[in-house]
Amino acid sequence: MATAGYFFVQEYIRQQFEQWGSVEIHTFRVGSKICKNLILNLPSQFRGQKKDLPPILIAAHYDAVPGTLGADDNATGVAVLIELAKNFATEPMRYPLRLVAFDMEEYGLLGSADYVALLRQQKQPLRLMMSLEMLGYKDSQPNSQSYPPPLERFYPNRGDFIALIGNWRTIPDLIRISRSIRNIGVASQWLPVPNRGLIVPQTRLSDHAPFWDAGYPAIMVTDTAFLRNPHYHKPSDTIATLDLDFLTGVCEGLEIGIRRL
Repeated sequence: MATAGYFFVQEYIRQQFEQWGSVEIHTFRVGSKICKNLILNLPSQFRGQKKDLPPILIAAHYDAVPGTLGADDNATGVAVLIELAKNFATEPMRYPLRLVAFDMEEYGLLGSADYVALLRQQKQPLRLMMSLEMLGYKDSQPNSQSYPPPLERFYPNRGDFIALIGNWRTIPDLIRISRSIRNIGVASQWLPVPNRGLIVPQTRLSDHAPFWDAGYPAIMVTDTAFLRNPHYHKPSDTIATLDLDFLTGVCEGLEIGIRRL
């Protein structure tokens, strides 16, 4: 939980974020350990011209399961988060953005849950929350994709798409972002889930779930983790298993889709 690699990743994210603005550190305690969410706020292109719109929050967790390299889970999410930070800092969009690297996701979504409690306490609205959760594993073989029943009846059996999973409030955003990703040439599927995802528990396994529980519009972007990737939470989760062209396309499509919100 507190390896040298963990502190290196934490410092690397902080240094990357600091290229584009001051980094806010949200600390919380788990037992005797002080944990850190790293936050970069980027202004909208209309700063100072009109009342600020509520921010879009884009997040990825940077912790990994001990004993794994975490290339897909979740270095891919962190890589896209940093790339989006650079692109949106260089060319701002209509909404202000809040980019967050969450700690302690693997231990029960602790970093995001603590941060959501703070947002609710401060009564801060969000235009949308987006959790980047494993984005780089692709398998085009037939029957490489599994699902919680009965979803297999409605979705393809090849694991060659990126999935967008949101609550009811996000349906227009799911459609818009999925279309942008497809226009880049990457297959995309979207799924709206009712009742905070409780009827399909597998849809709640990332940092968007505390936002669902708090009533925020939130989306998880994912390659579907263990429903596709056989290296999930294993030492074999290495960069050699990833499809970097697929990951690049996901990143490009997400940026275009977010700019169209």
